[in-house]
Amino acid sequence: MSLKSVASRRKFLLMSAVPLAIAIKACQGNPPDPKAPQATEGALPAKPSAPIDSTQVSLYGAGATFPSFLYLRWFKDYNQQNPNIQISYQPVGSAAGIQQFLSGTVDFGASELALTDQELAQVTRGAAMIPTAAGSVAVVYNIAGVQSGLKLSRKVLPEIFLGKIKKWNDPAIASLNPNVTLPDLPITVIHRSDGSGTTAAFTAHLSATSPEWKNEVGTGLNVSWKTGTGIKDNAGISAQVQQGEGVIGYVEYAFAKQLNLATAALENKSGQFALPTEDGTAKAIATIKLSEDLRGSNADPDAAEAYPIVTYSWVLAYQQYDDPKQAQALKEVLKWGLTQGQVMGLELGYVPLPEAIVKKAIAALDKIGSGKK
Repeated sequence: MSLKSVASRRKFLLMSAVPLAIAIKACQGNPPDPKAPQATEGALPAKPSAPIDSTQVSLYGAGATFPSFLYLRWFKDYNQQNPNIQISYQPVGSAAGIQQFLSGTVDFGASELALTDQELAQVTRGAAMIPTAAGSVAVVYNIAGVQSGLKLSRKVLPEIFLGKIKKWNDPAIASLNPNVTLPDLPITVIHRSDGSGTTAAFTAHLSATSPEWKNEVGTGLNVSWKTGTGIKDNAGISAQVQQGEGVIGYVEYAFAKQLNLATAALENKSGQFALPTEDGTAKAIATIKLSEDLRGSNADPDAAEAYPIVTYSWVLAYQQYDDPKQAQALKEVLKWGLTQGQVMGLELGYVPLPEAIVKKAIAALDKIGSGKK
């Protein structure tokens, strides 16, 4: 996809946009490194072999990068308390996570989009969708001298990502930020190149606020972008924003928080400009109504002070496992994450699940290993 900016900026992005990601394993104590290299895009890591020691239980999952920081913390801490349970997780994106879950090459998947009815029908072992995390999608940027809080309205945000607003000092942006000195600098748009739940949440919001976006681009894990350069995963977007002046992109807020990225204040449905704070995100998450099977979203929360782009993240588990020890271990890990693990999300950039959702999620764990469909 071409960038509508000067040639030198396009060259910079294309040469530096090496696929970047996080390699996460429960037994590792190091934090995710957004600049760590990863295998070629599209290549899915193989499921590790089972441990030789019969007392050990190994679980392998893959999927969304959105909950990476939280899952790393959970799986590391749980393994320290239960050394016989080892959980490995590869953040390959929601689309790849769903693909691997449907093909049965993982023990669990992860996604910001719950499975559709058509996808559920493909899972012969049955599926349980467990909401485990909640958070926001931050719009992040790099403008020298302009810190977090740059205001972007419901009209301006989609026009930037449509390529219609091309410079940072465009009157449409300047009028929203009268006390900010904006540079005469091209806007360099970056977006996810891989199938992404973060993209799904972001584009769903743009579709809800812009008829032009809805008609010309739409919503999904992958969309046909009108402008910008594709970068792999949340870590890759974060690294590119850090490196390139004039760049704008979107990431799960935990990445913006951990890396101190400048985040925009977005206009919500109530006409207020909100940052992805704990309070603003929690207010928005509270507006999402989940179905009996725990699926749901809200692309444009109407609560006052709500941050406008939020989502749940789900673990995709099977209802039947060949090894009953795996089923029991996964249930125990997820129950621990839904209870003791929730508070860990606050320091990382997530918000705790509403209490009513936690109760329903814990009840849904009974489907795992039961064979009930």
